[in-house]
Amino acid sequence: MNYSELAFSDDIKAIQERMGSRSTYERVEKMSFVKGLTAVENRFINEMDSFYIASFGINGYPYIQHRGGPKGFLKVIDHQTIGIVDFSGNRQYISAGNVVKNPNVSLILVSYPLRARLKMYAEAEVVEINDNPVLYEFLKPENYKFKPERLLLFHIKAYDWNCPQHITPRYSQAEIEKINEAQTLYTEQLEKEIALLRAKLSSNNERNLED
Repeated sequence: MNYSELAFSDDIKAIQERMGSRSTYERVEKMSFVKGLTAVENRFINEMDSFYIASFGINGYPYIQHRGGPKGFLKVIDHQTIGIVDFSGNRQYISAGNVVKNPNVSLILVSYPLRARLKMYAEAEVVEINDNPVLYEFLKPENYKFKPERLLLFHIKAYDWNCPQHITPRYSQAEIEKINEAQTLYTEQLEKEIALLRAKLSSNNERNLED
């Protein structure tokens, strides 16, 4: 489904009309779209080390949760499904409980270095690990200490990319180290060359004193 078709209710369209953006988004709703995730989304998703999930509780309030893990912990299963191993955390189980009654969720994936944001409407599915051990082996992150509780799948119903405006670039320590790696190597090489020149100069000075 086109993301705009799913997102824009009559009330939202009325606000767009009043604010002068309705004609633009009406054209967007009629545009063709690719059914399912493409290679672009796949690469983006597989680089994530966190995302936000919004679920809806029976108390009448939405609940937004941050989910994090090692880079690549959120995996693409097929062109319409992504999933994670649900790690043990604070054990409140608000999101897990919400999707039992209402599986409809919204996901926000943000790359701060790229200033890119992917938003999704999805249907969440809770899968017990013992019910699908093969899928668990696929989803579990390598070289990462965690306690698994269940699998959480997201069946994508629609997605769209947001503009980069107001996304401030931020970098993790690992990303900063990678950016600075070339400069660090260059500095180390210069320091070695300086040390050799100093040793050579000291040796020449000693010979001059002997002469």
